[in-house]
Amino acid sequence: MPRPPNPEVRRRLLEAGLELVHARGFTASGVKDITDAAGVPKGSFYAYFDSKEAFAAAILEHHWADIEARLLPILDADGTALERITRFFHALADEHEAGDFLLGCLVGNLSLELGGSSEPVRTELVRILDRWDAALSACVRSGQRGPGDIRRDLDAGELAAQLIEAWEGAALRGKVTRSRTPYDRFEAVTVPALLR
Repeated sequence: MPRPPNPEVRRRLLEAGLELVHARGFTASGVKDITDAAGVPKGSFYAYFDSKEAFAAAILEHHWADIEARLLPILDADGTALERITRFFHALADEHEAGDFLLGCLVGNLSLELGGSSEPVRTELVRILDRWDAALSACVRSGQRGPGDIRRDLDAGELAAQLIEAWEGAALRGKVTRSRTPYDRFEAVTVPALLR
């Protein structure tokens, strides 16, 4: 009789895989690399994930759940909508800076690497982008009510989507230049230009 899955082993695989895939990319991170980093036998991998692509989708879900828990509450905190949105993206930029801008945005990285070739990953990316859109849209919408600080001539969902799309461009450029400048420009120029 096979042993039941161990949630701790699954968590270790996800954490090790997240670190490797974020640093090296999906293609350059082999199953053996991941299991070695997690300290589990290679054969254990497929007891937890049907395929390497399913694993990539699980890494994205794990990563986004962490961001939702730690950073999305900023969008519901005190302050104007514009201030909260700016603080949220500033906190994301701080995380990129903590990695010396070498890692970039995992959502953006895997969108480029697998978004057009892996249906499980594409499906998870769409789900994450929808959740991100929803969180930002709610914050934008709150700033469009009453004497709010967000422009009312454009739909909140359209503004939220444009923020994400512009952020991904800043993150990509920040990774290439290994500089905070694209993030600062996004915060100082793009966010106010889109929302005011």
